[in-house]
Amino acid sequence: MDEISGRPATMLRPPPPPVPPRRHLKVAAAAGPRRFHLFRHRDVSGVSGTGVVAEGVEWSDGTVTLHWGGRYPTTTVWQDGVDALLTIHGHDGATEIRWMDD
Repeated sequence: MDEISGRPATMLRPPPPPVPPRRHLKVAAAAGPRRFHLFRHRDVSGVSGTGVVAEGVEWSDGTVTLHWGGRYPTTTVWQDGVDALLTIHGHDGATEIRWMDD
């Protein structure tokens, strides 16, 4: 009840948030997902070492899953693909993707 007018109070609700666009799976590649190793030539950070430092999969829609082994195993997802992954973990050419399924 509105104390000033004596009429029933109405509460305005905010509009619902916009629905984000859905990511649809692109047409799957004939070969399906591709596996790779993340190979480090130089250990710039002094943490991961050299050689094969992680395993990964590039999915049909370009999303990449990367798994770090070792003492603190971690799996990350890169929805923007291999280029985004290398932007962070490439260390200016010290790291490369070595495809296993090509």
